[in-house]
Amino acid sequence: MSNELSKKSQMINKTTVGDKFRTYLKHPGSFALMLNVMLAAIITFTVLIFLIAYILANGLPHISPSLFALEYSSENASVVPAFVNTIVMTFLSLLIAVPFGIFSAVFLVEYAKRGNKFIEVIRLTTETLSGIPSIVYGLFGMLFFVNALGWGFSLLAGAFTIAIMILPLIMRTTEEALKAVPDSYREGSFGLGAGKLRTVFRIVLPSAIPGVLAGVILAIGRIVGETAALMYTSGTVAQIPDSVMGSGRTLALHMYVLSNEGLYMDQAYATAVILLVLVVGINALSGVIARKLTKA
Repeated sequence: MSNELSKKSQMINKTTVGDKFRTYLKHPGSFALMLNVMLAAIITFTVLIFLIAYILANGLPHISPSLFALEYSSENASVVPAFVNTIVMTFLSLLIAVPFGIFSAVFLVEYAKRGNKFIEVIRLTTETLSGIPSIVYGLFGMLFFVNALGWGFSLLAGAFTIAIMILPLIMRTTEEALKAVPDSYREGSFGLGAGKLRTVFRIVLPSAIPGVLAGVILAIGRIVGETAALMYTSGTVAQIPDSVMGSGRTLALHMYVLSNEGLYMDQAYATAVILLVLVVGINALSGVIARKLTKA
């Protein structure tokens, strides 16, 4: 019986695919659009595989124990200080940007009146901030945090600069995730006697967690890969600072400095492999956390 059902389902799937293909053939515009979409997907996947293979092929042979020494020197070009600085920079930036981004999105979606001109100005400002080049953020961070506030080249100055960069991204993704929550959830919560605040934090936000985490993951990718803004704020010292007021370079900045000097190209490729593994690991961990929170 089960075999017959599986055969019937396969026949239905084949028929459906065949019908869709014949439908595309009847409409040349739709067929051309389908080919373009498939071609774009294949090119994107091919470029991704090529980049990963290129980085691994050039970086894996040069990964050695000296690369993981606790302290950086001109002989080992250790990545450990840069790795630690990257983790600290990511944590500090998210600690600053995520609460502001989420609460701002909650205000825009749940509390602000629709059609409010002030809200439209906020959204326009947010979209404008998203398009500003990172070098401009770096110059602003240097003038304000480094010079005006007197923080100097420090991880804290870099974290605040990066937080301003990723704030629009977190706001927009959280806002869209909140809008995707059905209004029936809110109506049901109100019908059971829950207030606005309880409805937002117990019903709406938990339902929007996958979308919120998607924005956080994108923000982490931007933090880990940023160089221009951090060059002018956190500095390029290849050591682990004693505090957040000390200067230090991240992995991406470390790789840029090594390649720019031209003397450590092998170590730069090896750093690229470590950076790639770090990004994949953070994305995988975020996905696991998102699934657990969604089930809960």
